[in-house]
Amino acid sequence: MLEKLRQEVWEANMSLPENDLVVGTTGNVSGLDRDSNLVVIKPSGVKYSELKPEDLVVLDLEGKVVEGKLKPSVDTPHHLYLYRNLKGIGGIIHTHSPYATMFAMLERSIPVYNTTQADIFGREIPCAPYVDNQADHIGKAILKNYKEGCPAILLGKHGVFTFDETPTRALRAAVMLEYAAKTAKGALELSAALGKELTPFSEEETQKWYARHHGGGYGQEGK
Repeated sequence: MLEKLRQEVWEANMSLPENDLVVGTTGNVSGLDRDSNLVVIKPSGVKYSELKPEDLVVLDLEGKVVEGKLKPSVDTPHHLYLYRNLKGIGGIIHTHSPYATMFAMLERSIPVYNTTQADIFGREIPCAPYVDNQADHIGKAILKNYKEGCPAILLGKHGVFTFDETPTRALRAAVMLEYAAKTAKGALELSAALGKELTPFSEEETQKWYARHHGGGYGQEGK
């Protein structure tokens, strides 16, 4: 069932440790097939080194398992809540990637300090206040605090969620978010050491870079 989506979700999951976004069995990727309203997600507590495409679990949007012998990720309710309430997304990734999580621990958003963040996200990366993991608390916190058009959000004292049209695009957002957080942390430390203020881009300058990257000349036509 959903073999193409299953393969894409599996490949995205396998890319998390390859990009140093997870440790142990933490983190997860899911994908949604909008035609059937079925979700493919990583099973709970399975080592990435042992994860196979057939291990992934298929559920409906209410959480009923349709296919799979393993228990789905404990974060499944948050994924399902976002799929039910953010209609443009088809892939979700949750990690505790270290640099982004440092900002989350401080409950601090990541301002736009460089062109790369402006290109990909078009704004600061927002941070939702801390909530526990019960019921739909995380999903509601994300929905309340995310910024339209920005495929990433930090969760206070917790970690990261990224979401986009596909699992592959959500993975790109997760990788680039960690890069943005890493460079921001380093620049803030260097700024303090040198006694030089680190200032974010203006909204006008941020949107200039974002527009170029999203249909304004970046990349190859038709790709």
